[in-house]
Amino acid sequence: MKLNPLGRTDLRVTEICLGTMTWGSQNTEEQGHAQIDMALESGLNFMDTAEIYAVPRSPETSGRTEEIIGTWFKKTGKRDQWILASKIAGGPVDFMRDNSRASAKTIRIAVDDSLKRLQTDYIDLYQIHWASRGSYNFDGSWNYAPHTQDTADVLANIEDMLEGLGALVKEGKIRHVGVSNETTWGIAQWLRIAEARGLPRVASVQNEYSLLRRQFDLDMAELSHHEQVGLLAYSPLAGGLLTGKYQGGAVPPGSRGDYQKAFWRYNQHSEAAVAAYLAIAAKHGLDPAQMAIAFTLTKPFTTASIIGATNTDQLALAIGAADVRLSPEVLGEIDAVHRQFPRTI
Repeated sequence: MKLNPLGRTDLRVTEICLGTMTWGSQNTEEQGHAQIDMALESGLNFMDTAEIYAVPRSPETSGRTEEIIGTWFKKTGKRDQWILASKIAGGPVDFMRDNSRASAKTIRIAVDDSLKRLQTDYIDLYQIHWASRGSYNFDGSWNYAPHTQDTADVLANIEDMLEGLGALVKEGKIRHVGVSNETTWGIAQWLRIAEARGLPRVASVQNEYSLLRRQFDLDMAELSHHEQVGLLAYSPLAGGLLTGKYQGGAVPPGSRGDYQKAFWRYNQHSEAAVAAYLAIAAKHGLDPAQMAIAFTLTKPFTTASIIGATNTDQLALAIGAADVRLSPEVLGEIDAVHRQFPRTI
């Protein structure tokens, strides 16, 4: 398994990262443990979670995924074999910390709570799950309104969070800092304030990236190159859409679309784009899921692609994408489809 540097840190992470967000909702503790075992045996060393998992978020399931990881650490004693990433909810959540946004105060509370659930004394990469000012990720790009933001408040909040994160780094509770669902301007401010104040530098950004969502190719790619802030690509399969299992309006039993009773990525435009990508995979004898994941790994800005699965067969297939090499012909055909369907979700 290829190792990539995590930003400017001394950590090297596998290009495939184990996603965990279904453990505690769609998956049991036993199934979550089985996935960790398989991933470790396959050579992975990087695992991502969040305080708000399992999804969909709720008072009953939030924190459950970290608990499942924690019981695996306790059972196996193999905490040192994983580079572990977790996240604090960035914006207000009605059932967490009095509906307050991330701040130095709430980050400390969240980290301490996560450490207890994870049964460890440190987190390798601690991330702000989304910007409290809003985000164009998820389904937010159609009504994103940055002109409504209070610049002074945004900058003061970033500085406050960095000060809190810096204190936790000094205490050894977290090792490095990352962001998620962030913008180019936002990351630039995190970097600028950190450098001016001698605070922790952002090592990575976890944004959505797939054949169907390629905003990162533009100004984010430029920032990533010049500042060595690598992408941790989530939803490389667009929530399973790129496997083809939702084509024709199908909702397979036990799938994410079935479990959550909603699937915003699916529409007439994304269905047509997926059909074109499925045709490329069939033409070249590729598994469509592996082709989609392998595509994310071709990008110079990708530090790791985060894969999630609801069973070990899916997980094995996804991990196998690391061994798939896409030919120039395949990549050319992918780019042609992207030009035809540049923004489907």
